[in-house]
Amino acid sequence: MHRARHCLSLAAVAALSCALGGHLPADSALAETSLAGANRIITVYRVDLAGFNLGDFRVTTTLRGDDYEMRGEGRFKILEGLIYEWRGVTASSGRVTNAGPEPATYALSYADSAKMGEQLRMTFDGRAVTDVSIYPSKRPEPHTIPVTKEQLEGVLDPLSGAFLSAHSDNPNGDLTVCNQTLPVFDGRQRYDLVVTPKRSVTVKRTTPAGYGGPAVICGVKFIPIAGYQPDNPGIRLMQQSNEIEVWLIPVRGMQMYVPYRIVLPTPVGYGSALVTSIQVGSRRASAAP
Repeated sequence: MHRARHCLSLAAVAALSCALGGHLPADSALAETSLAGANRIITVYRVDLAGFNLGDFRVTTTLRGDDYEMRGEGRFKILEGLIYEWRGVTASSGRVTNAGPEPATYALSYADSAKMGEQLRMTFDGRAVTDVSIYPSKRPEPHTIPVTKEQLEGVLDPLSGAFLSAHSDNPNGDLTVCNQTLPVFDGRQRYDLVVTPKRSVTVKRTTPAGYGGPAVICGVKFIPIAGYQPDNPGIRLMQQSNEIEVWLIPVRGMQMYVPYRIVLPTPVGYGSALVTSIQVGSRRASAAP
């Protein structure tokens, strides 16, 4: 189950593609709120694993001035839930600065068809983690590398790291948005995502509400730092892989890029996420002029 939760947090940054899903508890801290006069980006991703469609992951980003609120919701199934089903929600809030996103809160709640689940919450101050609560609490697995206080300074949560870190006023496929290292803490594991440019491409619209236009392909290197077991086969696979990619697309009028396609290897086959719908405010986003 811990691997399932870890897959979801990685998915927010690099794949959105684990065979997961769960009961979404009624919880005001996770409820979507509305910022008056705000810009809103809604993206829906089709998630596939080893050639099988698992379901959709929906991300709503609301921006007003420097403030942001984000909410991601997923429901994944294997054989229509006969074998496995998972539902989850994740949320982040904070503000966007010249140095990038500065999260204030992060939450993740999920459960599966076996009625196993978890609720996780984090608070930040100046991009330093100030508190982490996990229910139900569990002891770390044997041989887990402990996370130090110093490693929790200057970090991002998975959601803000994935969707609020790529900025450019060039809407024509700016490869420089790929030049960055994202320091991420997901509540248990601390890791870096080293993002580097590969090439620019033009993608075709594949669904009526989808996207067509310029995109940039970035390579992603997963570097585990703490909070993980070195002998975990999934971690080793991610660490050794040179095949993780994220495709980024410009959002019209927003001077930012968001994930369009994400691909990564998993122990059971390649996982991927692809935008099937993207809306900005009341308008559907299209290729930037």
